[in-house]
Amino acid sequence: METLLTKMPQKDSLNPDQTEAVRHLEGPLLVLAGAGSGKTRVVTRRIVHLLENGVAAHQILGLTFTNKAAGEMTERVRQATSANVLISTFHSLGARILRESIHNLGYSQSFAIYDEEDSGKLLRSCLEQIDFPDRKKAVKAFRNLISRAKNAMEGPLDLDPNEFQTTTLKKFPEAYALYQARLKESNAVDFDDLLFLPVKLFRDNPEILKVYQSRWKYLLVDEYQDTNHAQYDLIKLLAGERQNLFVVGDPDQSIYSWRGATIRNILSFEKDFPGAKIIRLEQNYRSRENILEAANALIAKNEDRYEKDLWSERGIGEKIQVLKAQSETEEAEFVCDEIRRHQLSGNSLDEIVVFYRTNFQSRVFEDAFLHQNIPYVIVGGISFYQRLEVKDILAFLRMVQTGTDFVAFMRTINIPKRGIGPATIDKLRLAAVGENLPIFDYCRALVGEEPLQEKVRLNKKQKEGLAAYIKIIEELRSCAQSGSIRDLVIDTIEATKYESVIREDPETYDDRRQNILELASTAAEWEQKVKDPNLTDFLSELTLKSSLDQQDLTQERVKLMTLHNGKGLEFDIVFLVGLEEDLFPHINSKDSQEKIEEERRLCYVGMTRAKEQLYMTRAKFRYMWGMLRQMHPSRFLHEIPPKFLKDIDRGA
Repeated sequence: METLLTKMPQKDSLNPDQTEAVRHLEGPLLVLAGAGSGKTRVVTRRIVHLLENGVAAHQILGLTFTNKAAGEMTERVRQATSANVLISTFHSLGARILRESIHNLGYSQSFAIYDEEDSGKLLRSCLEQIDFPDRKKAVKAFRNLISRAKNAMEGPLDLDPNEFQTTTLKKFPEAYALYQARLKESNAVDFDDLLFLPVKLFRDNPEILKVYQSRWKYLLVDEYQDTNHAQYDLIKLLAGERQNLFVVGDPDQSIYSWRGATIRNILSFEKDFPGAKIIRLEQNYRSRENILEAANALIAKNEDRYEKDLWSERGIGEKIQVLKAQSETEEAEFVCDEIRRHQLSGNSLDEIVVFYRTNFQSRVFEDAFLHQNIPYVIVGGISFYQRLEVKDILAFLRMVQTGTDFVAFMRTINIPKRGIGPATIDKLRLAAVGENLPIFDYCRALVGEEPLQEKVRLNKKQKEGLAAYIKIIEELRSCAQSGSIRDLVIDTIEATKYESVIREDPETYDDRRQNILELASTAAEWEQKVKDPNLTDFLSELTLKSSLDQQDLTQERVKLMTLHNGKGLEFDIVFLVGLEEDLFPHINSKDSQEKIEEERRLCYVGMTRAKEQLYMTRAKFRYMWGMLRQMHPSRFLHEIPPKFLKDIDRGA
């Protein structure tokens, strides 16, 4: 008898392990789906199998993390069965539940969902109400703490006050409580409430929970290793006593702990759901055998994992090419040369990716690609020279170079805040034009009480702020006369107290600090290359680079991205660069075995993106944090057996 499964295209045929997972009907099942093992196919085919066995479409619920993934799965099921099964993101499901049942929590069903901007404004007004000092700095930090608390299922009354002992954080519990109260007054929820409130609803109202448990009798969860505490609670509550829970995931690809994901959810599945069955999907349809065996050997060093061994029928393939370069510049040049070679061999640039651990590493590759006219795109990020903090420091340097750059003046005058608003800035510009003076010279004359026909009236705070700004620029001009451009960049960061500016957002501080220090490294490298280094030529070259970066989006382009942005993607040719201690694994992980294991998983994810060819590169010397440093090879290179590697020694 022909079934929906047998009618599906032959290219979607299942291997024995996939078939076993698809045909499992009752009780909890964990599918350990290795990289490239066809997990999406298994999830959608299981839904088809449930429908084929008489389960009504409305009794099936699929959960995933992105709208794109949910849409693709929904469409696959619809094409195979014409059935309309609910497959959604966790947050979309939460919104659906709250629209139906939020009145049980004292809200109206017409509640609003606040985005990040709305939430920030509300929190700022709460801090004003409790007379919190330095509100602007606290809003982002408190917003992150509230999000973290809700994802951990902690309301204001669940917090331990002893955890918030610093001057800034002491007020957090009060601010959180007021924020929640004000949200409810406005009949609004924030994005994190879409998980937090449904769990609270179900815990406080068992009879309502039973309604939803009877509605969705079969649950399927994709990327289970990425679930946080609130998502885990929601799944466990909905699964109930029936426990028809089918989850797909891979603890070896758990790389988002910084977002609140906890690997414990997948590692504890058998304990949380007694009698659970586990099926391993170990056949990989993506990569060559040599790549997979090397990745298997690396990830086997982790203790927190389920054992599995990926294999492939795609053939052995080439060994992993390992480059030991003298510098990051040589590393980038090598990557360019290899990309050109692959391009001449008929490979599409769209099928080539350069993976790095942190955003600042993109700079040296962008410079090299621009120089060699290789089209590229930064995926999931911003080009180095377009990043806010880089443009800020460059604007200060332009003010050092010339006092006529009004755009640079506008950008820098309130870094940090000096109370000089747009109207005052415009008055200063018009007055400078009236006096026929560059904007900087006019401001210097104004605060110096020099005779002027066109005088702008400033209050005390504005005058003091403008005087401080003038002093900083003049001091930096003196530094420019006597020191290197690299030193001038460092002096600018310090004189402007720029680190305190970027520290206002703790979540992005490390990345942004690395970016501005990378600008100092850029200056140091540039000074080594030119005969007569000077600030004017340096700024001209960087302006040219940032202009060239605006490329034709229709042409083939090499992808540049962090490893975290690469999950779920695949490429014919992968360059995994910067394999050095303190860079990858990251310096912030070195004192924690748990964090080192996550870094190793991140390396594993990067390796298993490669279909045909994998390169792993490192530099002996690298400019980091504004200084030339001797680097040591990443432990991950040592953990891969030599038989899978081929060294390319360029004199390192």
